[in-house]
Amino acid sequence: MRRFDDQTVLVTGGQGSSHVRAFHAEGANVVIGDIDAGRGAALAEELGPRVRFTHLDVTDEGSWSAALHAAESAFGALHVLVNNAGVQNPPAPIETTDRTTWSRILDINLTGTFLGTKAAAPALRRAGGGAIVNIASTMGLGGTAHYAPYVASKWAVRGLTHTAALELGRDNIRVNTIHPGVIATPFIQEPAAGATAAIADFYSPEPFAIPRLGEPADVTRLLLFLASSDASFVTGSEYVIDGGLLLGPALQAESA
Repeated sequence: MRRFDDQTVLVTGGQGSSHVRAFHAEGANVVIGDIDAGRGAALAEELGPRVRFTHLDVTDEGSWSAALHAAESAFGALHVLVNNAGVQNPPAPIETTDRTTWSRILDINLTGTFLGTKAAAPALRRAGGGAIVNIASTMGLGGTAHYAPYVASKWAVRGLTHTAALELGRDNIRVNTIHPGVIATPFIQEPAAGATAAIADFYSPEPFAIPRLGEPADVTRLLLFLASSDASFVTGSEYVIDGGLLLGPALQAESA
C-alpha cells in the first residue's frame, strides 16, 4: 500500500511540481493551488484524473475558501496542506526597501500561510485529522543582509507554526516546518522581480559539509515523511535541510 492512498493533498505555489508528482506517485489525490493557471493546469493535465488545478491567490481569504471547496468537492476529505507558495524580494538594504515590497513579501509568505492554516483547519478536522507542512527557509533561522522582508516573513512562519501545532494538536492535526537552504529551483537560479542577479550567481556550496546545491527531490522526501503517518508523533518541529549551510564551513578533506 502506498503512503497516501485514498488521501487528498493540497499543495500551493508554482515551484511545488516535485511535491505534486511525489504525492501523486504515492497514491494521493492532489489539488494544485496556484495563481498561475497555465502552469498549474498543465501539470494537472499531464498527471491525470487524480490531480486537479484550482486557481488560488494565497493572500485572499475568499480564494482559499473556494480552493478548499474545490478540493473536497473533487476528492472528499482533505488530509494534508502544504503551504509552499512564497516569493523573494530583490536584494536591498533596509534603508532603501520600499513599503510596497515589504508588504507584498509579508502578504504572500506569511499572511498566505496564516490564511491557508485558517481555511484548512476545519477541513482537516472533518477528515479526523491530518497534517500541515509549512515551507519556510534557513533565512528564517538567522539574519541575511539585504533580504529583510523575506527573512522577517520566514521567522514569523516559525511562530505561526508553533502556535498552530498547539491549537490543533488535540484535533489530531500536526503542523511542522521545513527550512530548505539553497535549492536548485528557479527561485534560486533566476533573479527575483526587480533584481539583476540570481542568488545562485553569488552563492557557492563548496565550503560546506555537503558541497552541492540541494535538489527539489531532497525537500520532497522530507515533506512526504512529515505529511505521512510515519511522523505521527511529530508536531511543532522544524527540519533544516541545507547540506550544512547553517553549520558554517566544513573541515576540508585531507589530500592523500
